[in-house]
Amino acid sequence: MSSSNNNGIWARLRKPSAKYSLLTLLAVGFVSGIVFWGSFNTAMEATNTLEFCISCHEMRDNVYQEYKQTIHYSNRTGVRAICSDCHVPKDWVHKMARKIQASQEIYGKIVGTIDTPEKFEARRLELAEHEWARMKASDSRECRNCHSFEGMDIEKQKTRASKMHKIAQDDKQTCIDCHKGIAHHKPKGMKEEEDE
Repeated sequence: MSSSNNNGIWARLRKPSAKYSLLTLLAVGFVSGIVFWGSFNTAMEATNTLEFCISCHEMRDNVYQEYKQTIHYSNRTGVRAICSDCHVPKDWVHKMARKIQASQEIYGKIVGTIDTPEKFEARRLELAEHEWARMKASDSRECRNCHSFEGMDIEKQKTRASKMHKIAQDDKQTCIDCHKGIAHHKPKGMKEEEDE
């Protein structure tokens, strides 16, 4: 395409429309924006469902089976935390950053880096360390969507939990400092101080 053709296209795009009023163009743009945003948001929410998360066998056959044995899956109150509750931030900016980061997982799926139980176990510590670092950096933001020091009645907790939560508050610790094995098995080969 020649540069004169490009200039002609840009000139036409910048000129007001002779066929449609400015109001019509704005209305079409506004409606198109709403449809785009609604579609985009719907797609984002669809990727936050438990069904989506376990749709690949790497998750369904490994960490999902572990999670089903935890209090986050089944408990006396019937409150269930699903994958996205712990692994995807709620606010839009952090959610988008996490979704972009998760595209590496899609790449891993395509090239098969964790497509067998053996490959998954070989990479489990590395994968866990990445997630722990992300949670530590965000001050366990996703944990705090449901749990907070302010909401805890430490006096009603068991003696050890009460003591440890008081220490954690005083030392400005975050949830993941102590709760690394809360929903999945701890990886083999963890450093001793992490294995407490």
